[in-house]
Amino acid sequence: MKREFTADQIKLLQLLSRDFPTIPQVGAEIIALNAISNLPKGTEHFMSDLHGESEAFEHILNNCSGVVREKVQDILGKDMSEEEQRDFCTLIYYPAKKIEEIRARGGNTVEWYSCTLYRLVDVARSVASKYSRSKVRKALPDAYRYAVDELLHTSGEEHNKQAYYTHIISTIIEVGEADGFIEALCSLIKRMAVDCLHVLGDIYDRGPHADRIMEMLCAHHRVDVQWGNHDIVWMGAAAGSEVCIATVLNFALQYNTLAMVENAYGISLRDLIEYAQETYSGSKWSLPRNPDDAYYVKNRMDNLSRAHEAIAVIMFKLEGQLIDRHPEYGMDDRRLLHKIDYERKTVTLGGKVYTLNECHFPTIDPADPYRLTEAEQEIMRSLRRAFCHSVLLQKHVRFLYEHGSLYKICNGNLLFHGCIPMRADGSFDVVRVSTGGMLSGKGYMDYCDKIARRAFYGNDQGSKDFMYYLWCGKQSPLFGRARMTTFERYFIADRDTWKEPKNPYYTMIEDHDSVCRILSEFGLDAKGSHMINGHVPVRVGAGESPIKAGGKYVLIDGGFCKAYHDTTGIAGYTLIFSSRGLRLVAHGSFDGREAAIRENKDILATTDVVFEMMTHRMLVRDTDDGKLILERMEDLKLLLEAYRSGVIQAVR
Repeated sequence: MKREFTADQIKLLQLLSRDFPTIPQVGAEIIALNAISNLPKGTEHFMSDLHGESEAFEHILNNCSGVVREKVQDILGKDMSEEEQRDFCTLIYYPAKKIEEIRARGGNTVEWYSCTLYRLVDVARSVASKYSRSKVRKALPDAYRYAVDELLHTSGEEHNKQAYYTHIISTIIEVGEADGFIEALCSLIKRMAVDCLHVLGDIYDRGPHADRIMEMLCAHHRVDVQWGNHDIVWMGAAAGSEVCIATVLNFALQYNTLAMVENAYGISLRDLIEYAQETYSGSKWSLPRNPDDAYYVKNRMDNLSRAHEAIAVIMFKLEGQLIDRHPEYGMDDRRLLHKIDYERKTVTLGGKVYTLNECHFPTIDPADPYRLTEAEQEIMRSLRRAFCHSVLLQKHVRFLYEHGSLYKICNGNLLFHGCIPMRADGSFDVVRVSTGGMLSGKGYMDYCDKIARRAFYGNDQGSKDFMYYLWCGKQSPLFGRARMTTFERYFIADRDTWKEPKNPYYTMIEDHDSVCRILSEFGLDAKGSHMINGHVPVRVGAGESPIKAGGKYVLIDGGFCKAYHDTTGIAGYTLIFSSRGLRLVAHGSFDGREAAIRENKDILATTDVVFEMMTHRMLVRDTDDGKLILERMEDLKLLLEAYRSGVIQAVR
């Protein structure tokens, strides 16, 4: 029976016919798409809470959470010793540096090059087997594309092409291009080992080089980011929010990351330091967390301690102003400067009086404690200009907006950093938003995402203020706590005041039905779906498990940041989702890039848990990308039918 096409269908098919004007072209595309849809699903790699630890991030990115090492063991394990395998893996992780180290000890012989190239081709052929030949070719540098493609698709064991294969390898070495080919093959192995990287937030703060992590992410072939609260406050700072600027600088002075702020992002703190030198005397609470850092020794500890005092007071003032502007935030308990008795050196919290460790606040007027002095206003104007005009910072923040979101649904998994605000009874917390409406669950998450984008692209002050709320507000899905107790930690000895009660969400994730209800809120069928979360370190040493709710919930913040290692007992979790199932990897500590290259030290997995296996190997057609491919195939089949029935004229 002849199909009847609607006017809208004909219009869409005419647009499609511009790309495929002939019947053979349509047929060829359907064949190609069908072939791709039946390849194994590419491997997804999940990381969270990187916190500026760029060397550890680079290494786990290079070893693909152990996937590369496993491939080497599977393919070459019978022919190589453990030490040879470690050396070979290090070459794949850091090819240029490792070749340099091998050359320095005279190991770069013709035999070494020949053996290494053969072995790299074997590993590359294995990891590339899950992808179309076209996709693999596109991943190769132009100069080496033809030769590498031939090596990957010609086996040295094929009798008719044995000499051909051997001569390609020998010629590469003879013309002095072996180093370049090794680097190209190593890059291909790492790229093909992981098809997609998901970063579940908190790239910034605590560690020294979030900027280097951002550069690696910008260069990655396929990555998405689910924003964390530490990312959002930097995004707010780049948008020009003064309270966010003061907050990120407070962290930079607290955790020794000024080198990134000044050297990488080109933001001068000279005016702040000079002002602080004249105004503050330096206090024990304001000393950097890592005072032995060479950058700080060189730049005099007392100056930086004073600068920390100065920016912290400015931050508390700006927070107070913002909270006063937005009573709907319900954060008035965070306005503490007017609750200080400056003569008695005490502060009143929750009806109780506490003695302050320090009460030297030379710029605070007790009659108007949240007003910035003229000098403070000028410093913030200067810093705002610097943040808004930092080329590299603006590049990095634009990348976070273009490749990031508050949450992501991907291949049946719900990814986000913090929490879905909930009530103690297990229902979604209802939040009054700026439009006057009440939102909860997915609707509230979508609203937060929209306002975060408006803050950067719309230059709206109310939206910029909301970036601060997302950083530390009690109903923020990125924060997930009742309050942030920075003031108390700085100035009050009683640790009971430091407590930051968690949102009930963190109790609900232990319950299978609660997690299934959240998945359903986001349109996911609980069967086969998971929630993957970061933000809260897993206290492995205390017996806490990262897998909860019968395997429906996975927490992958295991303490990537060095500051958390004593608390967590490990150095971070990562998650691997291959065509065969999901696997959680717990990592040991990392001794640094140089030790990895020189001594072949890897980040070894302390625990490797396969917590869900597929009943059948997952194919591309089973993924979100696969659904789009199948839809495209149906459209092309309609076009083919329209051509053959004469509804649309094909080019002959």
